[in-house]
Amino acid sequence: MLNVVVLIGRLTADPELRYTVNGTAVCNFRLAVDRPFTNREGQQETDFIDTVCWRNTAENVAKYMEKGLMVAVHGRMQIRQWETPDGERRRKAEVVAEQVRFLEWPDDRGRSSSDQPASGAEKTDDFEDLFDDDITKDVPF
Repeated sequence: MLNVVVLIGRLTADPELRYTVNGTAVCNFRLAVDRPFTNREGQQETDFIDTVCWRNTAENVAKYMEKGLMVAVHGRMQIRQWETPDGERRRKAEVVAEQVRFLEWPDDRGRSSSDQPASGAEKTDDFEDLFDDDITKDVPF
């Protein structure tokens, strides 16, 4: 079975960082991802995708990213289910980001080269190097 999600989009708000009771960092953010086609009226439509990342990636996303910046996300889809105190069942689909690549940086933050993010969250300008796996190696054309 395969559960792989690759997205490129813009953050709709500043990321929200929090810590579990065990001290594990978790960061939630929403990506605005344009669809690759237009609707009947000729307008571009956008999907808003809830995303979560953990540990070092969570801390780096919260530290370096802000509303409006573009990122690439590589991860998996998950459906969480829970029951409200009223007994109502709820479901939520979200992407669990295993890798987040920064495609833009905030202009107004004066960072030195020593302030670059740690592993799990990297800046890249080369779309061919976005992810570790080179899926084009085995393509016969």
